[in-house]
Amino acid sequence: MAVSNIVCEWLRALGLAQYAESFLDNGYDDLEICKQVGDPDLDAIGVENPAHRHKLLKSIRSLREKGAASVYFMLNDPNSLSGSMEILCETPPSNELELVLREQLETDGVRLTAHPYSTPVSV
Repeated sequence: MAVSNIVCEWLRALGLAQYAESFLDNGYDDLEICKQVGDPDLDAIGVENPAHRHKLLKSIRSLREKGAASVYFMLNDPNSLSGSMEILCETPPSNELELVLREQLETDGVRLTAHPYSTPVSV
């Protein structure tokens, strides 16, 4: 499949790119939608391998807890590009980058836990 979006990139970074077309065909074309994926959804998508299911569910839990921004950090992590010899750019350590982002968000008055950046979920 030639189409590339954030879900495809997320799956590629997890080493599970073979499921990209199935995710998209089943309507999982956005990370916010992917946060809702559970075991029945993985059945419908066709993820049968228990190790793949575990890896996906663990990453989905991380999406819920840390938000979609964690995926962008993962996608930009050169260590997640297995087998790739290409250096995309010089990046600071993730903890330094996180600190810089937090400071910039605070300076700009952006609260990621408030509307429109997040939606309250009733438990």
